Amino acid sequence: MTAETTVTAPPASQTLRAALWMTGAIVSFSSMAVAGRTVSLDLDTFEIMLYRSLIGLVLITAVVLLTGRWAEVTTRHFGLQIIRNISHFTGQNLWFFAIASIPLAQVFALEFTAPIWALLLSPLVLGERLTRARVLAALAGFVGILIVARPSPDTLSPGLIAAALAALGFAGSAVFTRRLTRSVSTLNILFWLTAMQAVFGLICAGIDGDIALPPLTAWPAVGVIAVAGLVAHFCLTTALSLAPAAVVMPIDFARLPVIALVGMLLYAEPLDPFVLLGAAVIFAANYGNILRETRSARKA
Repeated sequence: MTAETTVTAPPASQTLRAALWMTGAIVSFSSMAVAGRTVSLDLDTFEIMLYRSLIGLVLITAVVLLTGRWAEVTTRHFGLQIIRNISHFTGQNLWFFAIASIPLAQVFALEFTAPIWALLLSPLVLGERLTRARVLAALAGFVGILIVARPSPDTLSPGLIAAALAALGFAGSAVFTRRLTRSVSTLNILFWLTAMQAVFGLICAGIDGDIALPPLTAWPAVGVIAVAGLVAHFCLTTALSLAPAAVVMPIDFARLPVIALVGMLLYAEPLDPFVLLGAAVIFAANYGNILRETRSARKA
């Protein structure tokens, strides 16, 4: 199948720029995973989210003030912002729990199911039609989940369940973000992301009356988590603005072998062929759906 029959290829220069931005996203996502596992020795997931969001809020506020775009930070669709950020906060907490509990490659493989869950949530949130092709993509993605997780009394663990549910949380965040982008700016979304999740983190971390302060040695990892999260999403968004998803997504999938090698080198995690096979099935389901959506959009 040639590129001409699937997607309209962007200019070579834009494809190269998109690839470079995706390299930044891959490095950022991988750095966040390593930093998250490191800091999990000192902080629980709610505390990680609290400090990450506070640092992020300072950075976003500085950007808003320096660029003079404070007028964009409105309370329009505030209810949707709350739902979106509860979904993301839940998914991110589960993700941090998972990376401290199971091999990093398993977490990333299951995270790639988020677009599959988004397909199923889109009719409820965005009013999009659930086509047969989307249902088939979801079913194929579910097969990939089974290959990665191989659920049984011996293999099923809280970490695996957390990683799978984290993908569902990220999917909910994605569809509500897409709905919000119809009427508010990305800066508005990022501001309320950091502000609300700082509040959520403070409430959840402090519910037991004890909020741990990171030791001095943990602050660099906390800073990496905060900065890498924002940089990763900025790089991904920029790449998608330069090239179609059908071009960008195969580059994004490189996150899996990269994090598998990181896990092997830093934590002596074995390279599980079932994780790679399941992730390939999940990727094929996502990529096939992107190609079908692209063809449908061209015909419309």
